[in-house]
Amino acid sequence: MTTADPTTTDDAVTGGRWHVLSRTDVLGWLDTSAHGLSGTEAARRIGRYGRNELPATEATPAWRVLARQFVSPLIGILVLTFVITLVQRHWVDAGAIGLVLLINAAIGFWQERRAETAVRALQRLSVPVCRVLRDGAEREMAAAELVPGDVVLLESGERVPADLRLLEVNGLQVDESMLTGEVLPVTKQVNRLPVHTLATDRTNIVFSGTLVTAGRGRGVVVGTGTSTELGMINELVQGPAGQSPLQVLTHTLERRIALVVALAAVGIFVAGLVLGNDPSDMFRTAVAVAVASIPESLPIVLTVAMSLGVARMARHNAIVRTLPAVETLGSTTVIGSDKTGTLTRNEMTVQVVWTASGTLDLRNGRPAGGRDGLPDTACRTLRAGALTNEAVPAPPEATTAAGDPLDYTGDAVDVAMLRAAVQLGAVTPQERDARWLAHAPYEPELRLSQTVRTDDEGRRVLYVKGSPDVLAALSTTLATDEGERPFDPAPVEAANSALAAEGMRVLGTAMRVLDPDEPVQRPLPPPSGLTFLGLEGMEDPPRAGVAEAVADCHRAGITVVMITGDHPATAASIASRLGIGTGIHPVTGAEMEDIDDHVLAARLRKSGVAARVTPQDKLRIVRILQAEDEVVAVTGDGVNDAPALRAASIGVAMGRSGTAVAREAADIVLTDDNFVTIVDAVKQGRVTFNAIRKATFFLLATGLASLLSVSANLLAEQPLLFLPVQLLFINVVTNGLQDIALAFEPPEGDELRRPPRGRREGLLSGVLWLRTALAGAWMAGAILVSFRWALDQGYAEEQARTIALTLFVMLNFWLVLSARAENRSLFALNPFGNRLLLGSALGALLLYAIATQWSATDEWLGLVPLSASEWLICWLLGASVLLIVELDKFAHWRARVRHERRLSEPV
Repeated sequence: MTTADPTTTDDAVTGGRWHVLSRTDVLGWLDTSAHGLSGTEAARRIGRYGRNELPATEATPAWRVLARQFVSPLIGILVLTFVITLVQRHWVDAGAIGLVLLINAAIGFWQERRAETAVRALQRLSVPVCRVLRDGAEREMAAAELVPGDVVLLESGERVPADLRLLEVNGLQVDESMLTGEVLPVTKQVNRLPVHTLATDRTNIVFSGTLVTAGRGRGVVVGTGTSTELGMINELVQGPAGQSPLQVLTHTLERRIALVVALAAVGIFVAGLVLGNDPSDMFRTAVAVAVASIPESLPIVLTVAMSLGVARMARHNAIVRTLPAVETLGSTTVIGSDKTGTLTRNEMTVQVVWTASGTLDLRNGRPAGGRDGLPDTACRTLRAGALTNEAVPAPPEATTAAGDPLDYTGDAVDVAMLRAAVQLGAVTPQERDARWLAHAPYEPELRLSQTVRTDDEGRRVLYVKGSPDVLAALSTTLATDEGERPFDPAPVEAANSALAAEGMRVLGTAMRVLDPDEPVQRPLPPPSGLTFLGLEGMEDPPRAGVAEAVADCHRAGITVVMITGDHPATAASIASRLGIGTGIHPVTGAEMEDIDDHVLAARLRKSGVAARVTPQDKLRIVRILQAEDEVVAVTGDGVNDAPALRAASIGVAMGRSGTAVAREAADIVLTDDNFVTIVDAVKQGRVTFNAIRKATFFLLATGLASLLSVSANLLAEQPLLFLPVQLLFINVVTNGLQDIALAFEPPEGDELRRPPRGRREGLLSGVLWLRTALAGAWMAGAILVSFRWALDQGYAEEQARTIALTLFVMLNFWLVLSARAENRSLFALNPFGNRLLLGSALGALLLYAIATQWSATDEWLGLVPLSASEWLICWLLGASVLLIVELDKFAHWRARVRHERRLSEPV
């Protein structure tokens, strides 16, 4: 093969298919050798390829974040009115509006400064130093200085500094779980692979950021910086984060309210001029109506409600990183969950022990009686697996991914086999720790490991564990509880196939008692004449309680989809046990390459499981589901999950076992790594949205009452109904306390029995929009009638205005109490269930009463004292809105009952 200038022979030429080329061809393409580059050539190439680093986006300047808080339509109207009131020197009005703007900007600024730092987390995975061959000599250098063509040396415990095409390996095993989700380390080799081999199956490539768990290796750099697999994930994570459903709803509502309020304010101003009113007074009136109609406390209510949700979720082991995530999880319709470490425990565990005398299924619990309760051959099988083993006791402070004390460390399979044997009493820790006479670790060429030990009778015994088909070929007898018999491969092959079909990793064990005069050779030769003992089927088992949590999700109308990089058989087995999917074969990453989005969406609905997928595949699945109008929550713990976590409507990462990348890309972090916690979080999300919906109903109904009453008053050419400062006082001081208190409304109890909110359903349901119109119109009518009545009775304008304003306050008091539940009657609720709301509602009445009686505020607000009878009349008339809302609730309840009866009637 002709070599070429490496400035043109990069991934663009090979198509990134370095796994297809032989070692010689790779070196030729990169114009290098097995002895590495010269220092001069490396310096030239770094100018071409750049440093081996991942770029990070710069943080948004604080001034720009602050400026963004004033770009919404509602805030724009308030800013304009604030400026004009300042120019006109109406200091009280300007101060009230300015206070609202200041609070809103401060809250928004604080939220946005908690920006994403996922890219910086990816950078922390970069390797500071590595061992490289330069000028034919080994040297240690900064990994950032690596270039394509460099030859890197690897050994156990090191992180891979760049994407490497392997040239030499010696028992090299690499933990790629951060990229693939597979719990088992990958055994690497140097031979060419077919052109269509997925990245996750390229065993002659090692990827940047992965960890060498065993052996040694040597490889040539074929990708650095953004050209690595990690770099491609980095680019996906840097994509823009989508808006949460709540943000979309509130922004839409804001635009509509702003348009209505702006048109109404302009109409009031123009109508007042036409009717001959003073322009300055009419402008102040239009401003007051705008401020009173705009739910400017809505951002505060949103923040308070979501902050309460954050606190509740924290008590249930879920840490919320972005406030909108609280509500989004409550509106989730699909949870796309990673398997390893999320649905499963992220540790290999022996689940089945098969022998010719029977099967010991440990998924149903341990047998009673310890070693005495084990069948003889099953006990011998477990002993052989534990005695041919390199796992070692863990330090006292070590813990598992789930935070539990760790008993053993080492290769995941060795740990699983040793733990099972010790826990079941097949071997004691003292027996396991006794010194072997000879040992040969796992050899990929032989696909087995072997150990010679002395048993209790003083005999020297060769124990072997490895691939079942290899051990079957080396065995002459088969162990049973009744004794040994000639080896028959058929039952072993059948059992091996059955366990593998369930997605298990299967190893066999065998043994041979050495003759008294047989020497123990070192190193041990390949074994022969073995007695086949049995098979051990291992898997990463489901977490406790996950199956029940999945069932709870289904009852709540949420679909759970498994999205994993693991093998299809393993994924299908775990999914079946958890109640995920329909049992149809999983869709795989290889299949996804050849089907369009619509077909893939249909396949996902049928299967419910996607296996052997890449980070790009996971991201595509999330976007396809979102295009189907689904609110998608994604769970995960690895780097391979980060792009999907970032793009999802809500990203949920594991706190204990999760990588820093996953945690930083997510909106919610589970401190207990438990899928079960998500169900509690969903409930709290729905409670949060319900609280926001109730407060929004109250704000819009009172705003509508202000808009209608003032507009009708002006068109009727009556004296001014309310002074601008009076509307500001009601909206900011009294109503502002009550709508915030609605955010503290406790759960109604049926949150997980309802389906998710419809994607096209707004911040308010159709029922609440109708109720808003009814309540707002009724309140406006009552206010206008009371004002007209007072004037007809000969009251002065200040007295009539005070009566109308007092009635408005009383109407708001009863309305906020009825807003505590959307469907249930107020009389069915615990009156002290929301003590903060009750206290704030009574407190608002007290504040208003003081304002009407205190001479200092009388002059400022234009109020006059009322008699006890006038207060009582306003109180009773105010309760009329409660009657209207309760009748509306009753009517809709009757309609639901009739609808359910019709559905239940036989056709």
